[in-house]
Amino acid sequence: MALTAGIVGLPNVGKSTLFNAITKTKVLAANYPFATIDPNVGVVEVPDERVEILTKMVNPKKTIHATVEFTDIAGLVKGASKGEGLGNQFLSNIRNCDAIVEVVRCFEDGNIIHVDGSVNPKRDVEVIDLELIFSDLDIVEKRIDKIAKKAQANEEGARDELALMKRLKEGLLEGISIRDMNLSDDEKKSLSSFCFLSLKPIIYIANLGLNASGDGIDYNIHFDELKKAVNGKKVIPIVAEFECELADLSDEEKQEFLESYGLEESGLDNLIKETYDLLGLATYFTEGPDEVRAWTFKKGMKAPECAGIIHTDFQKGFIRAETISYDDFVTLGGNQQARDAGKMRSEGKDYVVQDGDIMLFRFNR
Repeated sequence: MALTAGIVGLPNVGKSTLFNAITKTKVLAANYPFATIDPNVGVVEVPDERVEILTKMVNPKKTIHATVEFTDIAGLVKGASKGEGLGNQFLSNIRNCDAIVEVVRCFEDGNIIHVDGSVNPKRDVEVIDLELIFSDLDIVEKRIDKIAKKAQANEEGARDELALMKRLKEGLLEGISIRDMNLSDDEKKSLSSFCFLSLKPIIYIANLGLNASGDGIDYNIHFDELKKAVNGKKVIPIVAEFECELADLSDEEKQEFLESYGLEESGLDNLIKETYDLLGLATYFTEGPDEVRAWTFKKGMKAPECAGIIHTDFQKGFIRAETISYDDFVTLGGNQQARDAGKMRSEGKDYVVQDGDIMLFRFNR
């Protein structure tokens, strides 16, 4: 399930520091070696305590976690949609991503120059929003010119598409991202081939500093400004430099370090899990003496499709999926105990797989 989240932001906001912390923290196990697919792409494990619990219960020869991919995208400047700075590279890279993780500077540091001269999260968010909107507007206007001729000729579906494109243009001209327009699921699906940038799901990272005494995160006025600026979208507070320090520690040292700051988990672990959810992903499990494995699937997928993630033959010859919920598996003490208690379900082709299902696929060879 190769979906990727692009890390974006203005220059000097801590974007690359965050990416470096992510890739150091979650290097993959030997069964899927950590891959710098390109110099700025990393595949990382998704923290999931369920995998650890299943591993302790089953005691397999190996354990494989779910993964998510992050791409560190070139810094953006005002005018990127017109080719300023590395704008063309920025926009093409983000077009290839499935979701956006936007890093916003929320710390003061006179030694690190802000591209616009001051720390202002609301302004910074607007800069990137507008560049994505301008890029989408260019695509919409070109499409209107093309589809208008087809609509005049009464080609099937052309009038509906033209009406939709005009709605998009109106909203974009008002500075509204496509993701924030009141579109139906069918309308969004019809737009998928255009790869609109402002339609991609987004979360925000507030890159904070430590407070004056250095013993806690500085949840400052910039953090509050960012939360107000993004209209209810998810904001994750992180101290990127702090996370880099954590990345070099053992699990035990890391936990002690977090507790000394009054934290239950690192900001990075939270970010990775939230990004997984943002991409619309969920996890089902397979278990046995050889392997406990977390498999990534797109929410809403049916059992045969999920079987095909393991191997195409599983989907082609699908018969049924023997399914136990994670909670039943753990509460009852394992696979056989859950079966004996009648908690194993036989699910067919129309079953929509749920997050946490533990599955065994039966298929014709």
